[in-house]
Amino acid sequence: MRSCIRTLRGGGLVLVLMSFAAPAQAQFGVGGRFAMVRTDVETDTDSQRFLGGHVRARLSPKTGVEVSLDVHSETNAAGTARVRDYPIQASLLLYPVGTTFAPYVLGGGGWYTRRLETLDDDRVLESVQNRDFGWHAGFGAELKLGRHAGVHADYRYTFLDFGSDDDPEAAPASASDRRSVPLVGGLLPSYKGSMWTMGLTIYF
Repeated sequence: MRSCIRTLRGGGLVLVLMSFAAPAQAQFGVGGRFAMVRTDVETDTDSQRFLGGHVRARLSPKTGVEVSLDVHSETNAAGTARVRDYPIQASLLLYPVGTTFAPYVLGGGGWYTRRLETLDDDRVLESVQNRDFGWHAGFGAELKLGRHAGVHADYRYTFLDFGSDDDPEAAPASASDRRSVPLVGGLLPSYKGSMWTMGLTIYF
């Protein structure tokens, strides 16, 4: 039930983002990006490298939306198991100043899919998949390279915890599961993961 409610919330988020559309001013773009992702900031694990693509729309000089898909695949040394991760994020971007170098803040929802595959000589014998939904927020900047291109970089806190849960009987996240956002402590929700992204967008 909780996963269904979160999925419905995520679908509502996409509809809200689409409602900002202003066709007369919108500038749409597609591009590729590189991401370094940590799924759990409390564990001593290295960041994983993801490659992906995105669609961005500048709805006005100070607002935009982005939908992105990243992919990571890793096979064990014996070649008997493979893990594939497919995070999809939908984000609202707010630009305080609409200049050539434009800082922004962002927020939205993401669907994080992980597929575990059992292999035999590159043949998939069995596949198990699970999907989680989580909110994210962050900050970054975009540098416009003329009217039809731009490069950007941003940092995102993922799996935000707002201190409430759809299941009243569920135990709250422990300190080992979540970490407070630096500098602001309890003023903002805690988070579990993080990611850096860098990308190039071609606008039309």
